[in-house]
Amino acid sequence: MKLTPKAIVVQKFGKNAQFTVDEVQDVVQNGCPGLAIPQKGPCLYRCSLQLPEFSVVSETFKKKKDAEQSAAEKALEKLGIDPSPNVPSAEEAWDKLIASVKHLFSNEFLSSQSPLRGHFIAALRRDGDLYGSVPASVIAVCDSKLANLCKLINPKVESSHLLVLTYIMRAATRLSEFVVTSEGQLSLWRKDPYPPEIIESSIIRQSESPDSICIEAIHIPSSLEMAVHPVTLNVSSTGYYLDVIARTLDQTDGNKILVSRTIGKASSEMRLYFAAPKSYLLDLSSDLPNVEEVVDFEGSLNPRASHLYGQDIYGDAILASIGYTRKSEGLFHEDITLQSYYRMLIHLTPSGVYKLSREAILTAELPMAFTTRTNWRGSFPREMLFMFCRQHWLSEPVFSTCSNSLKESSESSRFYEKSAALESAETGKECTSGDGTAASDNVRCEVKIFSKSRDPILECSPKEFYKKQNESIENASLKVLSWLNAYFKDPDIPLEKLNNLVGALDIQCYPQNFFKKFSSYRFIHNVQQRKMGEKLLQANSINMLNAIPEHGIYCLSIGGPDSGIYPSNGCLSFISYSVSLLIEGETMKELLESREEFEFEMGTGAVIPQVEVVTTQMSVGQSTCFCKELPPQELILAAADDSARIFSLLSSGACCLEYHITLLRVTEPPEDRMEQALFSPPLSKQRVEYALQHIKESCATTLVDFGCGSGSLLDSLLDYPTALEKIVGVDISQKSLSRAAKIIHSKLSKKLDAAVPCTDVKSAVLYDGSVTVFDSRLHGFDIGTCLEVIEHMEEDEASQFGNIVLSSFRPRILIVSTPNYEYNAILQKSSSTIQEDDPDEKTQLQSCKFRNHDHKFEWTRDQFNCWATELAARHNYSVEFSGVGGSGDREPGFASQIAVFRSRSPPEEDDLLKDGDSAHHYKVIWEWDGNGLSRSSL
Repeated sequence: MKLTPKAIVVQKFGKNAQFTVDEVQDVVQNGCPGLAIPQKGPCLYRCSLQLPEFSVVSETFKKKKDAEQSAAEKALEKLGIDPSPNVPSAEEAWDKLIASVKHLFSNEFLSSQSPLRGHFIAALRRDGDLYGSVPASVIAVCDSKLANLCKLINPKVESSHLLVLTYIMRAATRLSEFVVTSEGQLSLWRKDPYPPEIIESSIIRQSESPDSICIEAIHIPSSLEMAVHPVTLNVSSTGYYLDVIARTLDQTDGNKILVSRTIGKASSEMRLYFAAPKSYLLDLSSDLPNVEEVVDFEGSLNPRASHLYGQDIYGDAILASIGYTRKSEGLFHEDITLQSYYRMLIHLTPSGVYKLSREAILTAELPMAFTTRTNWRGSFPREMLFMFCRQHWLSEPVFSTCSNSLKESSESSRFYEKSAALESAETGKECTSGDGTAASDNVRCEVKIFSKSRDPILECSPKEFYKKQNESIENASLKVLSWLNAYFKDPDIPLEKLNNLVGALDIQCYPQNFFKKFSSYRFIHNVQQRKMGEKLLQANSINMLNAIPEHGIYCLSIGGPDSGIYPSNGCLSFISYSVSLLIEGETMKELLESREEFEFEMGTGAVIPQVEVVTTQMSVGQSTCFCKELPPQELILAAADDSARIFSLLSSGACCLEYHITLLRVTEPPEDRMEQALFSPPLSKQRVEYALQHIKESCATTLVDFGCGSGSLLDSLLDYPTALEKIVGVDISQKSLSRAAKIIHSKLSKKLDAAVPCTDVKSAVLYDGSVTVFDSRLHGFDIGTCLEVIEHMEEDEASQFGNIVLSSFRPRILIVSTPNYEYNAILQKSSSTIQEDDPDEKTQLQSCKFRNHDHKFEWTRDQFNCWATELAARHNYSVEFSGVGGSGDREPGFASQIAVFRSRSPPEEDDLLKDGDSAHHYKVIWEWDGNGLSRSSL
């Protein structure tokens, strides 16, 4: 076992080694132009180590234990001590393996606490020729020391469970005076009988077990045409459970059974049991330890068992949780149900890991984006990636981080932790600068995944940089999980589509190694898809009224009064829901899943698409019901408490799922919460009021809102008398446009009620399209608005938008607002105070964050002024600057900065379209005319 540097120092010097850790304050500049506020940086630690003859001081680290290890490492370097472990050679490991096998058959071993002890005692209760016979397979999987020695002899042991058997059997042949082996038999005997008193005392210790134990297990046939089904193992107190499992698999005794490593949690005893190959040729006479196995398997590959185990299994298999442990004197056992089997199956996919962590198998979905740790729910991406690799018997993922100043490091959960990477990545230190202080530069992270035999499987090299190392690691992990999830959803995905996905997620796949590892899942998926296709309700048998077929939503109904409070991207939505199985021709429903309260972040794909689409159309307090087609069968059976009954119902006829959802409440996105905490009315309302004032003053009759989102501005305009006759909104999010259509339609329809003050709006249209693409139908409007939109684009796209809107759309007036980056210190409740005495001292939060995770940039006043001034000059517009929130006369200016562009060209010149500019690139999503008639393509 590898000792850390600190452990080596303590082992050598004991109390004479004095570790003293001090906190170090660091000041880090945030790099924001024009701002310089000294602020307390991250909490760092430095360690001083005093030894009898000298002392050393570590560099600074974010964790105390890392500083201690660094100091210890420096001390060992001065002492000339190499902290790396003394790894035995293959020959030394071979000698130790022989000695370890010999110890297993000693008198002392029967009184040890090893889990193997139970198997040796059970072997003494076997009858006839099997008396005292211990299956070599249990020795191979229950003694980790033996397995580790075999890895040192031959690293290929990691990817082959049978190679361990080879070495244990061959080691036993070197012990002919103590151990008996038989050619072609995978079992070992002690040559001389145990003393009677040892046998008697050992068996008495287990005599309190009940006469018979009934254990529920799962039978996994090798044929995918046969269903997985439960079996009962009847194990008597005088028998050996491995013999019972052997008979269930039509084998004569447990010596012919192979046992897998534990499945799932390492602390569990859940294992796969399957028949050993009838012809297992072992060269037991060779003296060379590094040999290959020669196996002649009979029977077909078992794809489901192989997928669970991560290595090939042939023939039928039994999944059971049974065995001997250090903690229990007798036989440990737990029942395994069909539900637990299917939960294990979906736990092998990234999406399944997330669904189980949320306890929402039929509702949750692996999110597409990692926004903030505060908004994330369920297991974090890095944690899930480690879990995925363990489940599939892969090496632990290796994370390499580097800052934009090209300092590199490797990330690990502990400072000194052995890496399983191909290149033997060093232990994980935080990025540090030359003087040892933590680097404040933006960080990006690369991830590499290898097989146990160290073949490369995947690499992810994101281009994005993040403020924190943890954020870069979580985002890189999520990219890998997203790519893996796409494959597991469709293993037959066309190569071209897979390559496109690889590029989009910055993934490099090694196809030969990847498909070799996950080939068994393709067989499982294809059979499941074929069977599920037979059970789906056909579209013509479902009520298509109130349907959104492009999202797979049918029979949609929303009830309850409209509260006017709608969820938006970035907010947390809280819902209660239930999911039931509906069977064609049956009135009874089978409840599969329900939650009294379930929260998720809107706009990240954290729930299945149907739930998010429907939730966007609801206001708080409303309820909805809809139907959707069946998901993969394993998800339904993993969610159902009585999986056997649900399986029979699925087999009885065509089915679908019915969802009932109530929107309980929503919390505003972090940006809105920050703004509302400081401003009354909220900053968003102030922006609308600012735009409204200019609309009134300009007497505009036509308005286009670029990036209208859910229609908050257009909705607000309808509450005030203006000269507007036509209003238009453009956005690229159909979900937001759908919500906007609902809100605006409801308000415009009130025009028909004479008791309600009506507006002069005669036409309203919502378009689906990008604001960086020109559409001639929006040319020459009186006024254009673009409120808090450009920061959601890349900076080059924001420049492209500015050029297109002023050169092609050419509104007479254009109002653009965007966050003032310099104001974030106040919004984020900085501990710094505004220094009013010296206006040149501008305040700013150290390491200032953007207000929204989706913001690609946020500009200072100088940057925004430069962008707007250059645009105006280039396209013959004037520009004036203002803002809302705060004051333009005091630092750091307005919270939301605004530029108002006014065309200098004559109106008749603005109305002229350039040749070739008459194309219609936008899609009409919804439109309304003055007669109260509306048309929607949603």
